[in-house]
Amino acid sequence: MKIRVTLKDPDTMPDSVQEAFSRAPYPDGLSEVEWEQIRGDRAAAVQSDITSRWMPYAEYLVVEFDTDAKTATVLPASAFK
Repeated sequence: MKIRVTLKDPDTMPDSVQEAFSRAPYPDGLSEVEWEQIRGDRAAAVQSDITSRWMPYAEYLVVEFDTDAKTATVLPASAFK
């Protein structure tokens, strides 16, 4: 049996991406302001890539559980209805 679940959480993706980038090592030769700008730009690009592929409106996630195969699959954004 396949069961589709649509999860909605507008804050989790941006918070998770920011938290991941906050752990990135500080490179030598950059000022703190430069590093914050680079880190922010990269975080925005990663978040945009993830949401465009799998999270419509940057807050929905569709997961399909297959109880026979015992799997869970994140479906592409196009599966959102």
